[in-house]
This record gives sequence, structure tokens and C-alpha cells, in this order.
Amino acid sequence: MPNRFHSDRRLTVRMGLTLFLLGLLYVGFVAALIVLLRSWLLVAVLVGALFVAQFWFSDRIALFAMRGRPVAREEYPELHAVVDRLCAIADLPRPVVAVSAMDMPNAFATGRSADHAVVCVTTGLLRRLEPAELEGVLAHELSHVAHKDVAVITVASFLGVVAGLVVRFAFYSQIFGGGRRDQNTAIVFAAVLGVSAAVYAISFLLIRALSRYRELAADRAAALLTGRPSALAAALTKVSGEIARIPTKDLRTAQAFNAFYFTPATGREPGIERFFSTHPTLARRLEQLGRISAELGEAAAPGKAG
Repeated sequence: MPNRFHSDRRLTVRMGLTLFLLGLLYVGFVAALIVLLRSWLLVAVLVGALFVAQFWFSDRIALFAMRGRPVAREEYPELHAVVDRLCAIADLPRPVVAVSAMDMPNAFATGRSADHAVVCVTTGLLRRLEPAELEGVLAHELSHVAHKDVAVITVASFLGVVAGLVVRFAFYSQIFGGGRRDQNTAIVFAAVLGVSAAVYAISFLLIRALSRYRELAADRAAALLTGRPSALAAALTKVSGEIARIPTKDLRTAQAFNAFYFTPATGREPGIERFFSTHPTLARRLEQLGRISAELGEAAAPGKAG
């Protein structure tokens, strides 16, 4: 379904390339498991069940993990009003609106399609942002839905999830059952462990590279849709600063979902690890918004909502 969010051909190409490479990796991984475990039925059932669970229930899993719940219009009328207005402007189906009772200011979108999408914000975000800033954040999240990159990230991360589970299973099987296995079985488990670890590492890097670009694409699309890049820049600056004040131990649970968040729950700007980060640096995101602001003739001061 066409929408009025700024399209990004480079994002589309990157998503297609990532899925293609991960598809090749996926076929090789499944074939290796079948050869090593000598049971295509076991591998097919395991992989199929995990794929269905992650793809069809990703929105429920994410909401449950982050303590989010769908909220009625009567509970959060202003939040619903902003979502309604943006969806009308962008010609998007209206997503489920949810709120997470977390002090950490953040937001995320999830769901397998525009017709089955969820946009969730934390109470910490609602408490800290001005209306124009909140609109920018919600436009950013809705652009993920419009670009279909939420579904792509969900599918792309599936292979890494399976590989990670196999690594853990093989590791603990060797620890707790090594004494009862012959040498051939030990070799098979070592091979499964090696293949799974390699697949996990490759899928990890591919997904991180796509994730960083999709965040820049969402910032750009949101800024152009609302016409107020400075408001989004102000929200980014404010949210990043507030997260930096939250103790790292309180962010650890949230960090598992960094790829879906508006800004990562790391508490600090990445150094060399930026190459493995789910998001571009704050400086890069603000620089892009500054350029868009200049192109639109808007005052580029990050604190101005326009």
C-alpha cells in the first residue's frame, strides 16, 4: 500500500541484499545441521516452529518483554491524537498504540506488517518530551513500519536467534553430557558448535549494518513528513542525555531490544564498538537532521521545535 513517507531506495536495496545474503547463509546452515545431526525432520520442525513463533508473535513477545500494553484512547488521548494525525498525513493503517511503564525514555515499533503493527512508547518518554518532540519520535517509529524494515529486521534476526540457541544447546550438552558420549558424537557436536557460531557472527554483522542505516532512513523520513527536523533533533538529544543518566545495571534488560528502539539503551556513545552498534552515533544523526533543516529553511537549533 503506497504511503507518503519519504521512500528510500538505498534502504530497499540494503534490505534486499541483507535478506539475500542471510537466505544463502540460512540454507547453508540448515543443510549443515541436517548433515551433522542426520535428521532433516528434527531440524525442519525446530527451525519451522521458531520461525513461526518469532515472525507471527514478534509484537506480543516484544510487548511482554518490555512490559508494554495496548492503551485505549481514553487513557492516553493526546498520544492517540498524534498517532492518528501522523497516520492520516502518511496514509498509513493505524497501528496498535501501546505504553510501557518504564522510566527509561524510549519508543519502538514492531509487527510483521503495516496492518499488524504496534507502536509503543515508555512513560518516561511521555513525561520528558514536548508535543513536537513526541510527534517526531512517533513519526520516526511509523516510518519503520512504512519502510517495512521492522518486518525485515524481525525475519533477519531469526537466523541469529536459531544459531545462538544451537550454540547454547551444544555448549551445555558438552558440559553436562560429555562423559556419556563417544568420540564421534563429540566431533559432531564440536562441528555443530563451530558452524552455529560462525553463522551467528555473520548474521550479527549483517543485521547491525542494516540496522544503522535504517535508523538514518527513519530519521530522514520523519523529518520530511513532519517538516520539523529540529524537533526530532531535540528529542534525540534529550532522550540520549536522559538514558546516559540511568545506571547501566538498570538498562541491561532493555539492551536485548536495542535494534528496535528509537535510541539504544547503552547509556553512552559507542567508541570502536560503533561498528557493532544497532544505531549510528548521535552526532551523525544530528548532522543529518541539521542538513535537512537547512534544506527546508528551518532554524537548525536543536532545541527549537519549529
